[in-house]
Amino acid sequence: MKRPWKVMSTVSVAAALLISVGCTQKSTVKEDEKSSEYKAPVTDYTFDTAANMFAYAEFELSGEPLAESLGLDLDLLDAKKVNKPTEFDYIAGIESYEYSEEAMYEVVEKSGLGLHLLNGPVVEKMAKEAGKQSPALLEDRFYALADSVGYPKEEIFRNMYPTFIEYSSGDPHYTQKLDTSVYAKNEDKTYVPVYQVDFKTLRWDRDKMGKTLTPSAYGGAFLKQSLWAGDFLGGFHTVDKDEELEATSSTQDSDPNVRLGVSSADGFQGVVLTEEIWNKLAYIRDGLFYNSSTKQLTSGTGSKYNPSEGLVYLPHEIKVTEEGAEAAKASKLEVTDARSLLRDQWLMLWPSSEFYGMTDQRPENGAVNPAFRAAFDGAPFAAAAKENIDGSSSNDVKADDPYSVNRDVLLQVFKNLEAMHFNKEAGAFVSSHDGVKQGDYVDTFDAGYTLEALRIFERAIDGLPVGYASGEDAKGLQTEEGKLALEMMKKQADFMIANMMTNSGLVANGFTIGKGQDEKAATLEAQLGAIRGLTAVYLATKDEKYREAARNLYNAVDTQMWNKDLHVYETAKGEMKYTPFTAGSLSATLRLALLNLGNEESDKEQYPSLEKDTVISRYVDFYNKVIDGPSLKEGMQASEFWDTGDFYKEGDKSGNTDGDMVPQLQAGHGKYGIAPVLVNVEIQK
Repeated sequence: MKRPWKVMSTVSVAAALLISVGCTQKSTVKEDEKSSEYKAPVTDYTFDTAANMFAYAEFELSGEPLAESLGLDLDLLDAKKVNKPTEFDYIAGIESYEYSEEAMYEVVEKSGLGLHLLNGPVVEKMAKEAGKQSPALLEDRFYALADSVGYPKEEIFRNMYPTFIEYSSGDPHYTQKLDTSVYAKNEDKTYVPVYQVDFKTLRWDRDKMGKTLTPSAYGGAFLKQSLWAGDFLGGFHTVDKDEELEATSSTQDSDPNVRLGVSSADGFQGVVLTEEIWNKLAYIRDGLFYNSSTKQLTSGTGSKYNPSEGLVYLPHEIKVTEEGAEAAKASKLEVTDARSLLRDQWLMLWPSSEFYGMTDQRPENGAVNPAFRAAFDGAPFAAAAKENIDGSSSNDVKADDPYSVNRDVLLQVFKNLEAMHFNKEAGAFVSSHDGVKQGDYVDTFDAGYTLEALRIFERAIDGLPVGYASGEDAKGLQTEEGKLALEMMKKQADFMIANMMTNSGLVANGFTIGKGQDEKAATLEAQLGAIRGLTAVYLATKDEKYREAARNLYNAVDTQMWNKDLHVYETAKGEMKYTPFTAGSLSATLRLALLNLGNEESDKEQYPSLEKDTVISRYVDFYNKVIDGPSLKEGMQASEFWDTGDFYKEGDKSGNTDGDMVPQLQAGHGKYGIAPVLVNVEIQK
């Protein structure tokens, strides 16, 4: 969505990309006095990058795209008009969607939670080739990116901290007083605070960051970046009126009045996100793969990689020793956990597949959005090496363009998913591999989400729409990789149906091959992961048995795990402990219930739980009770600002101008407030 303010800059981009230090004063927090029949206290304020970015990816898909697919005219949404046109529309189109967008910016542009783009491998290579220092090159690069989308250079945000790869965890509390002074004022006394255009007071504490590189963490951030970049760069716009244009040709931007991006502001964010992704992928491919034989970090080789000749994969944890206080770079990388974990792999396969759909330049794929082709035609992003898009892998070359580096990572992760995690005898994905031996435990949540990641992979590799259009039917290219993905998906889904369902109708949390089901009480996460996976296989194959299995499981969850008194799902028997992984997968499952699993005339069972109105009521209860919470000090969403209606207004010191249960940033938990991210909560009576 287009931002409601103009961003003015009085400093150079090079200076804007470095950390500044601000003053420290105590802020005030409004005490909420609203009584409630339940509590939702925070149990842990630690920011888990993988969990948050995963959850916000699902929130994004359960936001505007969901509301629009159910018939909402998005032009009717207004952050100022709470619960209009309906409460569901507002929660989906404003809260779910904008929480998702702002949290991404918080991580990759504001917090400093990772390594600075100044030290990105593509930026450093460009600087060397141009004979410049990285700060000067990055300044020129940001100006070029701005020109490509018609964004005024003087309106670039100040004191950004763009990351090219993100750390695994951090403390989301701010370390200094936020600059909430007036930047630009409106006639109704609402105003834009300085911190929305100048990010220097939004840094997190570097000493409290978990400075490790974990595929699920940097992959989760990659997922958010790729989904938003695909949205922002999926069209063109006019320069004179900033009106969105449908993409009909990859050369539309040759018209001086036409530029990349659905708008100038969104286009600029799209190209910045893509620049970050490009550097991330180059860093991963050229140094974050682990050779199980030499026990050293090395490069990935993509289409040339053969697992049978020695495993080279993304290890679970690499410790970073930092160098430089203002724009951190890694002086040393040390593998501290060499295992390959299934969660890491699917959280890399999914975003790599999404980005492949953006960067795909294969001539035989005529379904690529022309706007994407325009972005990767050499300006602003390098075109693909011809040898890598000619339909033959025998002549592939190592290249540094976005398509080639992403393809190398994508194919290597996919090959390792099959070689290291797919138990061919059982037909199921196991959770771990130590580099020598495959494990024997099938985790339901991760196996289920692996199926969704494979669904997106199959669509991308076969040239089908991904992103918001990943549910659309189309005829694909029938690649060998796509066929293998579908084969593994069906086997895992069949294994789940045959071996992991319990007598109660719920699914077991896991299964140990050779022993049997996990006998612990069923968790909500396991059910949600299974529903996500079974629905994915249904969407990919159109085989009704998978939809029926997902519907039966959904009904069992709603019947057995819904707390009728508090109107919240129990996360395990007698417990309601919510993490971002739980929240994200619940958001996804409710979306699937509305789009794919709801009652149809042809269904043998007409479940009351799958009536549209019932699902919408569950969705509204979930966001109101678990995400926003019953008071300003409770609920998973730690803070919010402009985009979700919490406007700043002269004379209003409440820290909550929209009157909901989510405070403004400076009014949230902690001495100086807290970032707009998700924290863990426990729902209590």
